[in-house]
Amino acid sequence: MNDARALKISSAVASGENVPRAWLIDARRSGLDESQFVARARALNDEAGIQCVSRSYRYPYALVAWHDAPVGIDIERIEPCAPAFAESICTPAERADPAFHTLNANDIISIWCSKEALAKALGDATQYDPRRLESPIRWPDGQTGPWHAAPLTAPENHTVWLCWRTSLTVGRTQNRER
Repeated sequence: MNDARALKISSAVASGENVPRAWLIDARRSGLDESQFVARARALNDEAGIQCVSRSYRYPYALVAWHDAPVGIDIERIEPCAPAFAESICTPAERADPAFHTLNANDIISIWCSKEALAKALGDATQYDPRRLESPIRWPDGQTGPWHAAPLTAPENHTVWLCWRTSLTVGRTQNRER
């Protein structure tokens, strides 16, 4: 796996929890074109052998995350964006926050990325309207109920977010939601 590297989840967020594993693939390191690097990410997915898997692509990068419970990951390139984009992805509560009017492109793209990762973890990202989905950025300590979220170290000019549901444990028995 010389074209992939493990991404670490902050110990402050993970604090002893059973956390997902995440891998970043850089297509440039192995000379892969766009279709080859998608195939490489899918192969890494298959190598994991775990049912709860999420992938995200932003050439030349691909991310693969897996966990024993629902997981979502997203990578986005930080690019200029119009204020209307922030309006179109933020909830009324997010737009009411005084900080909303001072958001820069990095902030806006990070909000979008965190919502995409959460929507993937919830099941089908196309089923969730970002204007109705609170950004995990606003979760106290990166957690709400059984859900956790964390930004991961991203390549330059990119942002990466990971969201996952903790495994429900009672004693030594683990219930897995699929």
